[in-house]
Amino acid sequence: MNAETFELETAPADAGTLRRVAIDPVSRVEGHGKVTLLLDENDQVQQVRLHIVEFRGFEKFIQGRPYWEVPVMVQRLCGICPVSHHLAAAKALDHVLGADRLTPTAEKVRRLMHYGQILQSHALHFFHLSSPDLLFGFASEAGRRNIVGVAAEFPEIARHGVLLRKFGQEVIRLTAGKRVHGTGAIPGGVNRALSREERDGLLADIYSIVAWSRQAVQLVKRLHAADPVLYDAFGSFRSNILSLVGANGALDFYDGHLRARDADGKILVDGFRIQNYQQLIHEEVKPWSYMKFPFLAALGPRAGWYKVGPLARVQNCDLIPTPLAEAERREFIDHGQGKLIHAPLAYHWARMIEMLHAAETIKSLLHDDDLSGSELTTSGPRDRQGVGVIEAPRGTLIHHYQVGDDDLVTTCNLIVSTTHNNQPMNEAIRRVAQRYLNGRELTEGLLNHIEVAIRAFDPCLSCATHALGKMPLQVELQDAAGQVVGRLSTAS
Repeated sequence: MNAETFELETAPADAGTLRRVAIDPVSRVEGHGKVTLLLDENDQVQQVRLHIVEFRGFEKFIQGRPYWEVPVMVQRLCGICPVSHHLAAAKALDHVLGADRLTPTAEKVRRLMHYGQILQSHALHFFHLSSPDLLFGFASEAGRRNIVGVAAEFPEIARHGVLLRKFGQEVIRLTAGKRVHGTGAIPGGVNRALSREERDGLLADIYSIVAWSRQAVQLVKRLHAADPVLYDAFGSFRSNILSLVGANGALDFYDGHLRARDADGKILVDGFRIQNYQQLIHEEVKPWSYMKFPFLAALGPRAGWYKVGPLARVQNCDLIPTPLAEAERREFIDHGQGKLIHAPLAYHWARMIEMLHAAETIKSLLHDDDLSGSELTTSGPRDRQGVGVIEAPRGTLIHHYQVGDDDLVTTCNLIVSTTHNNQPMNEAIRRVAQRYLNGRELTEGLLNHIEVAIRAFDPCLSCATHALGKMPLQVELQDAAGQVVGRLSTAS
């Protein structure tokens, strides 16, 4: 490992003499965040930080609630990936209820729900929120960089994006009861199965969904081929990677054990039991963000931070257990020429491979009669705590609960996907700022480069689904005395 690649940014000694640029708020992030840049007298970037300034408090107000309420409550963390929190909580509380092994119907209905979630979330992120930058250019006219602009110039691409997400939401509706904030997963199993008619309705569309997912992978590959220097270098940095890995090293979004690799691809940890995650992962607290900075405990905070999400998962597994996605994974791995791919824009390529895998998995599950079974729940000897880990669209998601004898939650610890990617996002925007902003006059297009880097990680972004690509940024440039010497608003 190259130690230089893991050096964490510290405040310059002469920070008081530097000019500060603030991007506040950052758009397309669930909640509130901002980016601050410190520039010297030559307009050279000395420091860049992504601040998450919103405090949610879920870990506290879950305490004292009956454990069976938790899977419905915690999904209010997000309107884009509520299923991930819903299932992670249900999986954790399965152990409290003693349901260490679910019925075949319960497990497969949950898997179908989750893969529908992966499909709709990946489609939303790529087609609605990222494709405008990728198709038109990062510094293109701001008014075009939205799904409406894509629909006007690339109507078939936009149409497929809308229909892919719609199908995923329909899978969620049938398995969870509602498209958003459903109730389908409960501790010990599920509260509904699918009828034969519901499965047939989904099967009527699934072959088109698989075909459109394949086309999405081809689109991303064409973008990489058209500008390989950009896609392989933009904001690129080396880091460890972490994800769940299923049986035989297969990609598995729903269950498995934890595996970590270093920046060169060497396996650091494998077969790690999720119940012991606190021995593997520690969290660092910094005063300028409410979001913590996780790291591999054995390596420490300076060398132990890591990436999660599609780019990590596709390279951390040994295979994808569906044929079309596995063929695309192999091509992706070959693109790295024997080395891990670390470029943030490669997240989009890996994300579309995962969307294809989700579509193939949904097709297979819809042919399984266990989905229509009648045994929905199970239970066993009770426990006082449980850990549930799942691969959310954005990366590894950990829910940990302790429950008292009165069935009330006493402790809750959540490590969400965006938290795992906190330091990687900070590193990516630092690289982008130094490459594209050093010594240049600020423009909306240049500022968008920073957001493109953040957006590649797909941080929670339900509040941005109504933005249609508009960048609600207000930037002030101050001199060393604190006087405002320039303002820029992307609304102007």
